[in-house]
Amino acid sequence: MYKILCSLFCLAVVFTSCKKDQDPFEISKHHIGLLTDSTEVKDIKNIYANDSIVRFIGGDEFLGNVNNIEIFEKGGKKLLTLMPKHALDSTSTISGIRIIDARFVTDKNLSTISVFKDIRNHYRISRISNLINSIVIIVEDINASFTIDKKELPANLRFDMDLKFESAHIPDQAKIKYFFINWLD
Repeated sequence: MYKILCSLFCLAVVFTSCKKDQDPFEISKHHIGLLTDSTEVKDIKNIYANDSIVRFIGGDEFLGNVNNIEIFEKGGKKLLTLMPKHALDSTSTISGIRIIDARFVTDKNLSTISVFKDIRNHYRISRISNLINSIVIIVEDINASFTIDKKELPANLRFDMDLKFESAHIPDQAKIKYFFINWLD
C-alpha cells in the first residue's frame, strides 16, 4: 500500500511540475493571454489584478451600447479593449477584443505592428470586406479581423465601393490599423 501511495504521489508531482505557464501575451483561437472565450466579466478583475480596468458605462443599453472594458498597465499603457456580449451583466462572456499592445502576438508572430504580407504569408484569408474608409480582412483560423485603412491602398482602389477586394489588390506593406479577435457563437 505504501509503494502505491508513493508511486501516485510521484506521478502527481511529475504531472503538476510539467504544467506550462500561460504566456500573458499569446493569441490563439480560444484565448488571448489569460483570457479565454469562456471568461466572464466578473473574472476580469482577478485576471488583471496588477493592471487598471476602466469600464465605460453608457447607460443606454436599449440602443445597443455594450459598455466596453479597457485594460491598462499600471504605467498607463493601454493593452486591450474588451467587448462583453451583454451590457451590465457580470456573468456575460467576452464577444470581442481589440488588441492594442504590440506585445500580444499569435503563434506565427502576428501583432498590431504587422503588415498585410505577414497576414497573407501565415494565415488563410477567409474574406475581405470593402468598407467606406477601410477594408477588413477576416482570418477564421484564429477568429481574427484586421482593418487596413484605404489610405494604404493605391489611389485607384480607394473609392470603388463595388470592388471585390482580393489579396493581390493589397500592397504587402499595408499597415494594420485595428486588430480584433471575435468570439461570437
